[in-house]
Amino acid sequence: MKTCRTHLLLCAGTGCVSNGAFEVMRSLEEEIKRHNLTEEVSIVATGCNGFCERGPTMVVQPDGIFYQRLTVDKVPHLVEEHFLKGRPVKELMYTEAKGRPPVPRMNDIEFFRHQVLIALRNRGRIDPEKIDEYIANDGYAGLARILKEMSPEEVISQIKKSGLRGRGGAGFPTGMKWEFARRSAADLKYIVCNADEGDPGAFMDRSILEADPHSVLEGMLIGAYAIGASRGFIYIREEYPLAVERIKRAIRAAEEYGLLGERIFGAAFDFSLRVVRGAGAFVCGEETALMASIEGKMGRPRPRPPFPAESGLWGCPTNINNVETWSNVPVIILRGADWYSSIGTPSSKGTKVFSVVGKVENTGLVEVPMGITLRKIIFDIGGGIPGGKRFKAVQTGGPSGGCIPENKLDLEVDYEQLAEAGAIMGSGGLIVMDEDTCMVDLARYFLAFLEDESCGKCVPCREGLQRMHEILDDITEGRGTMDHLVLLERLANTVKKASLCALGSTAPNPVLTTLRYFRDEYESHINEGRCPAGVCKALIRFSIDPEACTGCTACRKVCPTDCIAGERKQPHKIDPDRCIKCGACHEVCKFNAVRKT
Repeated sequence: MKTCRTHLLLCAGTGCVSNGAFEVMRSLEEEIKRHNLTEEVSIVATGCNGFCERGPTMVVQPDGIFYQRLTVDKVPHLVEEHFLKGRPVKELMYTEAKGRPPVPRMNDIEFFRHQVLIALRNRGRIDPEKIDEYIANDGYAGLARILKEMSPEEVISQIKKSGLRGRGGAGFPTGMKWEFARRSAADLKYIVCNADEGDPGAFMDRSILEADPHSVLEGMLIGAYAIGASRGFIYIREEYPLAVERIKRAIRAAEEYGLLGERIFGAAFDFSLRVVRGAGAFVCGEETALMASIEGKMGRPRPRPPFPAESGLWGCPTNINNVETWSNVPVIILRGADWYSSIGTPSSKGTKVFSVVGKVENTGLVEVPMGITLRKIIFDIGGGIPGGKRFKAVQTGGPSGGCIPENKLDLEVDYEQLAEAGAIMGSGGLIVMDEDTCMVDLARYFLAFLEDESCGKCVPCREGLQRMHEILDDITEGRGTMDHLVLLERLANTVKKASLCALGSTAPNPVLTTLRYFRDEYESHINEGRCPAGVCKALIRFSIDPEACTGCTACRKVCPTDCIAGERKQPHKIDPDRCIKCGACHEVCKFNAVRKT
């Protein structure tokens, strides 16, 4: 095996691949070969390193030089300058702000500098399709340790002591969950990895599976030994083809190395694993609906008890954790529960992976210690709000999460504090909104998503979400009354209390938090017939200021309904009866003559 002095760690996660990472890789290979550098320079296709907005990205090791937004046409210059002349290419480096000098090294970039990597410890460092690279970074050492040194009860004790809570949304203590399954007497037990990540804007689980699939397998093997399970499933969305391919490749490699199958590490421990692909139903992220789908049934929740730990897949005890939870397990076993529990807050230990998206400069995937403030995530790591706009709110927990306003930006991120604010941790989706976001319209959008994804089994969720959506339609379309707000709040609380599963019980969160923190926007829609953010079309009025209009005709040329009239070099007018409020005129006007009110 050749040893190269330089390694090019090229991101080949889904985000970078969609921007041409594989084409860049082929171009790098050609240029390196053309310059006879193949014995000195090695290219490694890694998983996502998190800085999705800047992809394709590449880190040159051992110097840690970070390159961003690579394209095929930039590769020849990069290879010649950096690897032949020894001059790093500044124009391909990250710059924090216009006029500021570039930041050469990855670890000095604000986006990376504040992160603490546990679940994402191997992201951007190894080739996820090569098991040897995972093993070389302490991979499967935790599994070897428990099989040689620890009893199942000792493993569970370590997980309980660590304070690890489920990262899939509910935050239930992982060790306690394992203990319930361990105590259930049965000849056959199952464990499941929930990779049915359905939140809009969320890609935590996908990225872990693409970047470090063996960490998930090792975590599942440790969990299987602890509870006495011999079979397992990874339930993953069909929409994640790269993640599916890499986890399947990882399973085959683990089987070839004797890490899956019979008598693993020579111990009396057998475990087999297979992948089940889901059809993308949001409700199948709920444990009982997920199990029904694995069994070949319609993905609908069922009442609990019995809980899966007592009666799960085909009536057997079953333990379900999500991708991020499983990937934490091997590190806890290797480094110890005391080390893990030293990170975070008294009630929320360790780190949390978030996908930071929306109106923020640096979108991407971050792993931060529990207890970090929202302000630090959004402004220090995320780089703040683009275009000089003002921050308005952040939604945590996906479509079922809550909207947290500006005056709570210093809230520490943990399960209890988010719940007190009316939000949830969820699986880790974090959507940032600026001043141009209408909070009423936002609540309507997420409620429409959840209404579509509801399985329809229970009346509170099926009927309640539909009625709430109708009320929000009325408010955003100018038909709202103050009585609607009373009814909307009453319906939301009823759906929250009476729904069968977590989809229904959390679905009202966007409505309840926007009513709590942004009630004035609802009242403006109802009492003033005005959308303060200028988003709700029915409440928007476009007009042309005759003092500012130069008669350039730009607005008239783009109007799809010919509702703008006026002679060249003379002030124009908009016919409000024919205007469809598309906003095209407002966008093209260079003289601020088209007003939106």
